[in-house]
Amino acid sequence: MNNVTDFSVKPVLTGEKTVLRPFTEADAEVIAEIVGDPEVIRFTFEPGTEITMERLRSWYGSRTDRLDLAVTDRVTGELVGEVVLYEWDRAGRSCTFRTLLGPRGRGRGLGTEATRLIVAYGFERLGLHRIELEAWGYNHRALRVYEKVGFVVEGVRREVQLRDGEWADAVLMAMLDHEWAGGG
Repeated sequence: MNNVTDFSVKPVLTGEKTVLRPFTEADAEVIAEIVGDPEVIRFTFEPGTEITMERLRSWYGSRTDRLDLAVTDRVTGELVGEVVLYEWDRAGRSCTFRTLLGPRGRGRGLGTEATRLIVAYGFERLGLHRIELEAWGYNHRALRVYEKVGFVVEGVRREVQLRDGEWADAVLMAMLDHEWAGGG
């Protein structure tokens, strides 16, 4: 087991449906298209966030403080989204997890498998004790995926942000290393 100090090692993780791989600057255009998708915007970004090509290229080109991996369709090689481990807490041996999938990555089990692959890597290779996440209460698809993989709801931050004229809850979920059994 590794003792995480930085995330400069970017692995390739292969499943039945997906391959998670390091991002390259060449991925910026596809990611720009994905993050421009209305559903991605609704579930991922703060209102008013502006994403530029320059920001995307520099963001994915050189991050060593977090592990960003491209989610690709194993059959076609198409980039469909990302998975991320970030906010490494050395004392707690924990990280925060997030993911996003564009329209062509949804509804085929790619997100579930990608989540399992990165969680397995976090627990089995990085030696994490805890992986946590926060998702919008109205993001039912993501919440189902996280529960299927083994994340447990720890709490709800009620009505934390006004989004599209409605108050939205943030659901806090986590999984501990001893709860991980290969993803349920």
